[in-house]
Amino acid sequence: MSLKIYNTLSRRKEEFVPLEPGKVKMYVCGPTVYNLIHIGNARPMIVFDTVRRYMEHKGYEVNYVSNFTDVDDKIIKKAIEEGVDAEVISTRYIAECKKDMEAMNVRPATTHPLATQEIDGMLQMIQTLIDRGHAYKAADGTVYFRTRSFQEYGKLSHKNLDDLRGGNRSLLVSGEDQKEDMLDFVLWKPKKEGEPYWESCWCQGRPGWHIECSVMSKKYLGDEIDIHAGGEDLIFPHHENEIAQSEAANGKTFARYWMHNAFLNIDNRKMSKSAGNFFTVRDISEKYDLQVLRFFMLSAHYRSQLNFSDALMEAAKNGYERIVTSVENLNFLLENGGTEELSDAERELLQEAERFAARFDEAMDDDFNTADALSVIFELVKFANTHAGRESSKAFLQTLKEEIVALCDICGLIVERQAEMLDSDIEALIAERQEARKAKNFARADEIRQELLERGIVLEDTREGVKWKRA
Repeated sequence: MSLKIYNTLSRRKEEFVPLEPGKVKMYVCGPTVYNLIHIGNARPMIVFDTVRRYMEHKGYEVNYVSNFTDVDDKIIKKAIEEGVDAEVISTRYIAECKKDMEAMNVRPATTHPLATQEIDGMLQMIQTLIDRGHAYKAADGTVYFRTRSFQEYGKLSHKNLDDLRGGNRSLLVSGEDQKEDMLDFVLWKPKKEGEPYWESCWCQGRPGWHIECSVMSKKYLGDEIDIHAGGEDLIFPHHENEIAQSEAANGKTFARYWMHNAFLNIDNRKMSKSAGNFFTVRDISEKYDLQVLRFFMLSAHYRSQLNFSDALMEAAKNGYERIVTSVENLNFLLENGGTEELSDAERELLQEAERFAARFDEAMDDDFNTADALSVIFELVKFANTHAGRESSKAFLQTLKEEIVALCDICGLIVERQAEMLDSDIEALIAERQEARKAKNFARADEIRQELLERGIVLEDTREGVKWKRA
C-alpha cells in the first residue's frame, strides 16, 4: 500500500508523490512565544513530529522547518507589562518551549527560523507583490495585499470571497477606510509607540503575521514544498493568505499537500483561560510523564477532534505503562535467563511477529492513522507476553523487544526506561537545585528539574520544602 495523505486542498486522500524522489520538504507553523506552550500547541507538535518520523522510516530524507513567531501583539503586550524588550520575552519562551518539546520527545526541526531574523526577505517579497500589482501602500505607510487580485483566493478554505469578509484576524491595523477592499489584509504596518520596528521604504514598522511563514518557507525550502501543516484553526485566514502571497509572488504552486490537525477540547469544552480549563504542557508534567501526553495525543486520528480529561489521561497512562512493562519483562528475561539456541517453534513465531510491522505500516500509510498503529503495537505486546518466558531463547526475546521498541520509536514513544534512580541520588540533585536557586542560577535549577522529570521524578515546591514522587 502506498502512503496516502488527506489533503485539505482537495478534501480527499491522495497518494503521496514528493516533488523530488526520496526527499520531503515540510513546513509546520510553530507557536507564538509569549508564554509557556499549552496542550493545544502540543498536539500539532506531536502529530507532525510523528509524521516526520514515519516519513524517515519509509526512507525519505525530510527537511522539516517549523518557525517561532517572535514578534506579535501578545509578545509586545507582555513585554510592556514586564518593562522589558520584546526580545527578552520571546527568547525566554523559546527556551521554555524547547524544554517542553524535548520532554515530549519532539525532535528539533531541521531549521527553527525566527520571524525577526527574516525581515529582509519579507521586505523583498512585499516589494515583489507591489511590483506585480498584488499589493499597495496606503497613506500611512501600511501595505495591504490586494486579495481580489489573486483569482484562486479561498481554494483552501473552500469559501466564496464574499463569505470571507468577517474572517480577517486582529492583526489588521486601524485605518480600515484606507483599504481598496475590506477583504485586503496587512503585509506591513506602521510602528506604534513602544513597539519594535524595522526600517522600510514604506514606513518604520513591522510585518503582518501571514507574510512571515511565506518568506521563511521560501528561504529554507524553496518556492514549492511538499507538505504544509498546522492546526485546523490556521486554514483561514493564515494558510489561505500564505497561499495567496506565495503563489502571487513566486508564480508557482506553494504546497502540494495541506495537513491540519483537529481541535483539542478539555472536558468537552473549548480550552479557555476564562473558563478555567486551560492547561500548559508544564501543568501536565506536574502530574504525568509527558510520554503519557504523547501517547494520549496519538490515541486518536489527527483529523479527529480530541477531548482531554483526567479519565482519558489515566487510560493513556495505563496503556503506555502496559507497553513499558512488557519491554521491562523482556529485559528481565534477557538478563536472568534465556537459552542460546533459537528453536524451530520460535522461528515460526518470529515469522508471525513480522506481520505486526507490516500491519503497523498499513495503518500509518492510511493518512497516518496512529490510533490503529497503536492497536497493532498492543497486539504485538500481547503476543510477546503470551510467548516469551524463561525457556525462550535470547534471540527470540531480543527480537521481540526490538520490534516493540522500533514501532514505538516511530511514534516517538520512549518505552525502554533508564535504570531507576536511587532515592539518595534524587535527594542529592534536589539539594543541588536548592543551592542553585539560592545563588540565582535559575538556568541550572531548571536543568535539574527537567533532568529529574525525564527520569520519572516529579518535583513539587511547597512551603514546607521540596516534595518529590515517582511518576
